[in-house]
Amino acid sequence: MLSLKFLGKLREFGLFLMRVGLGVAFVLHGSDKMFGGPATWTQLGGAIALWHITWYPIFWGFMAAFAEFAGGILFVLGFLFRPAALLLTINMAVATTMHLSKGDSFSVYSHAAELCVVFAGLLFVGPGKFSIDGE
Repeated sequence: MLSLKFLGKLREFGLFLMRVGLGVAFVLHGSDKMFGGPATWTQLGGAIALWHITWYPIFWGFMAAFAEFAGGILFVLGFLFRPAALLLTINMAVATTMHLSKGDSFSVYSHAAELCVVFAGLLFVGPGKFSIDGE
């Protein structure tokens, strides 16, 4: 049987690869939302009403766009990593809730649910030593 135990020595590189890959993906995923303006933010922010937060959806939409776009940048850099991971965890929890409320199938909401778990896990793991935070 093929043993891949040697890869454990590359743990920090693996964490760096995951951090940068997720970060770039979220910068790209959030850029249209971030620069979409007030109409986009209001529509996006409407999803938080599912958590019984109904005031000022434009603010919540901006925060969701900011979490994705700026959070992605912070992930790439490994700077303010845990606050970014927390915002992205909440963002993906709201997205999962929105999909579930619409009755979407698992194949539709799985991406948001999976990323919610990944970001929550990364809160505990930290950014690794190849980061500005240098943990």
